[in-house]
Amino acid sequence: MSGLEESLALIKRGSEELLVESELVEKLRSGRPLCIKAGFDPTAPDLHLGHTVLINKMRHFQELGHRIMFLIGDFTGMIGDPTGKNVTRPPLTREQILENAKTYQEQVFKILDPEKTEIRFNSEWIEALGAAGMIRLASRYTVARMLERDDFAKRYQTNLPIAIHEFLYPLCQAYDSVAIKADVELGGTDQKFNLIVGRELQKHYGQPPQCVLLMPLLVGLDGQNKMSKSLGNYVGINEPPREVFGKLMSISDELMWRYYELLSFRSSGEIAALEREASEGRNPRDIKVLLAQEIVERFHGKPAAQDALADFEARFRQSAIPDDVAEITLDSVEGSLSIAQVLKQSGLTKSTSDALRMIDQGGVRIDGTKIEDKNLALKAGDRFVVQIGKRKFARIVVRYQESDVRNQIA
Repeated sequence: MSGLEESLALIKRGSEELLVESELVEKLRSGRPLCIKAGFDPTAPDLHLGHTVLINKMRHFQELGHRIMFLIGDFTGMIGDPTGKNVTRPPLTREQILENAKTYQEQVFKILDPEKTEIRFNSEWIEALGAAGMIRLASRYTVARMLERDDFAKRYQTNLPIAIHEFLYPLCQAYDSVAIKADVELGGTDQKFNLIVGRELQKHYGQPPQCVLLMPLLVGLDGQNKMSKSLGNYVGINEPPREVFGKLMSISDELMWRYYELLSFRSSGEIAALEREASEGRNPRDIKVLLAQEIVERFHGKPAAQDALADFEARFRQSAIPDDVAEITLDSVEGSLSIAQVLKQSGLTKSTSDALRMIDQGGVRIDGTKIEDKNLALKAGDRFVVQIGKRKFARIVVRYQESDVRNQIA
């Protein structure tokens, strides 16, 4: 594999879509360091692992010798990104934005090399536009094109309000690319429209259009929805080390490999070797431990990772699983079961309310890890050992069961 092919393979690792690959190849062939842009609106003070998917990709570009532009959207954050929203988002104050931005800078340098990272605030050039400049910017795009965006289109069709300032968000994000002459912009798959507007706007200003690298949205601990604080399925990078370790040990064996691909700094070859070991009989729990240790060490240091592992192993030994645990298969029409349903249907608790009470009291463990999320969903195909208190155990298999539509009709 040539140097160019190796670079392209690293850049595309874990990505969802690259627009346009041939253009990126030409940029890479030029031999000059490319300007790599990723923007973050500091709408909350803390980052979670879902945010780090983009930051990890920036690190890949950094390792290849390119210029990393970590862009803090202190101006666009006051507008509020309407992506994926069915209502107008309340804008944050300048004070809230700046306070959150401080914590972002502290957190990203646990992944990126501060000596090779340039942090910029987009108020620097957008405020300089002034009212007349903003009007000229708005003239570059039509309402019809804006309404091609999925969330705007849905709101328009269902007579939900769209505020005029929301149209400014993708334009301002696009103008960021013009201001810094971005060669590549990174974003989640939900940002595709905004990033393509950046390509179009650069053409208007006589610049070569940026390439767009879209990364998948990291699935949260529930195995179904994207990682989000509002859904409670997140792992905050500033959470206590033992909490981070325990949460990562709670993910399904299947989801573990996606986390390896998007969050681990191990090479693709190393991850492939671990997958082979798992297929040959190595306990997935041991492989999950390696991932949890790596993530905790990255954000909290090696001693904290060692302490978190020791704590987990101590708790796991305390809940040693008997050899004669009965295996119970539970069927799910929807493809998953809530933890409360699992406990009730397996007979470990008398009711779902009893199950929720046991979770609140810290009396429920899955594969040795205490469960605190009452909304946790276990997917079809998952196999795990559930423990209630000190003596109740069951080996659970969740199986997908197609609904019998004919019986429903009858």
